[in-house]
Amino acid sequence: MLARISTTFQNIFKIEELRSRILFTLGVLAVYRLAAHIPTPGINGDALSSFLLERGGAIMGFLDIFSGGALSRVTIVALGIMPYISASIIIQLMTVVIPSLGQLAKEGEAGRHRITQYTRYLTMGIALVQATGIAFGLEGMNNGQFVLDPGWSFRIMTVITLVGGTAFLMWLGEQVTERGIGNGISLIIFSGIVAGMPAGIINTYRLYETGQLNALVLVGLVVMMAVVICAIVFLESGRRKLSVQYARRVVGNRVYGGQNTHIPLKINTAGVIPPIFASSLIAFPATIAGFFTVPWVQSIANSLSPGQILYTSMYVGLIVFFAFFYTAVVLNPVDIAENMKKSGGFIPGIRPGKRTSDYIYFVLTRITFAGAVYLAVVCVIPEILINKVGLPFYFGGTSLLIVVGVGLDTAQQIETHMIQRNYEGFLRKGKVRGRSA
Repeated sequence: MLARISTTFQNIFKIEELRSRILFTLGVLAVYRLAAHIPTPGINGDALSSFLLERGGAIMGFLDIFSGGALSRVTIVALGIMPYISASIIIQLMTVVIPSLGQLAKEGEAGRHRITQYTRYLTMGIALVQATGIAFGLEGMNNGQFVLDPGWSFRIMTVITLVGGTAFLMWLGEQVTERGIGNGISLIIFSGIVAGMPAGIINTYRLYETGQLNALVLVGLVVMMAVVICAIVFLESGRRKLSVQYARRVVGNRVYGGQNTHIPLKINTAGVIPPIFASSLIAFPATIAGFFTVPWVQSIANSLSPGQILYTSMYVGLIVFFAFFYTAVVLNPVDIAENMKKSGGFIPGIRPGKRTSDYIYFVLTRITFAGAVYLAVVCVIPEILINKVGLPFYFGGTSLLIVVGVGLDTAQQIETHMIQRNYEGFLRKGKVRGRSA
């Protein structure tokens, strides 16, 4: 087994294009991790980091995962990639509500380029608002003791730095998607989570050494992580195959069609998008609310902390919503049915046209519901248990889902490159079944 894995990695670096893409991706992620340690000018970073982690509580610890620790240290990329994700949510919702945007999204490469441009502009707007709030919040926090030189010069410099950091991360993500391997935005979040896992393991071991964590709980944590990882791998590979038959057509002296095939519908078509979107909508407002000393604002901030009933209810609801919404954006049963009809294909026992689209919609709704329930259980249950025990959020279901899911996607792309060049991939038979992210 080890020899085969070693041979596979040797084959990877024999393919010049694949080798270049992997090295480029690793280089970009290294640049991102370096930027995550460059402090924002004019701030007492160490004192502020300790204050934020103590004052922010569970929600700050949870949100800090997605920025790779940059938020708690208030580095130049403290906002992370979340403004871009929020902008993507808004633009995708608008394509459904606004007909002109919906039509633009269907105009091929040119339309997608325009949509991407709108997403970038909106990202800058969201980052500008968030950076301005952070700049003013830092000045008012603990009577401004974390700001070295308060005033408009500090505010303007902080806003420019944080917005520029978000723009830089957005550009890095797009470069990885275009010239590297895997989805750039997902890999940036992935690298931030993975970078914090060693510290999380060390802190967990220290809790065990000091007696704050008993051996039984530690073993339970390991078993729970193993079960969650196995469930993610199994269900992310799950498919519901719709049988499709093509009628024979005679064109001249040739016969076309006549074969049987299937449409593979994934149980979790949305991948890691729902938990990432849900986290971005809940976490940042809760963090901002935690900076204020007004009692009712503090009460809202505490209610939106992981493990609380309001947070859990909103998180589950948003995961289910985005699972259905993203699936509807990616897969249109009417378009699938029309394309099948034009190609002479039909589902056995189902009439072509509207009956076929209704049937596909019925099946897609059922498996999407199952996928949404799976996502909610994987993301919420482990994090409730971890929050009660007081362990790092790096071992929670959301973190594991992103790490395993993005890893599967990246492995699938590497596998595709290798198989195209007649090299054996990671698996003996078939391809790695990844997700869309």
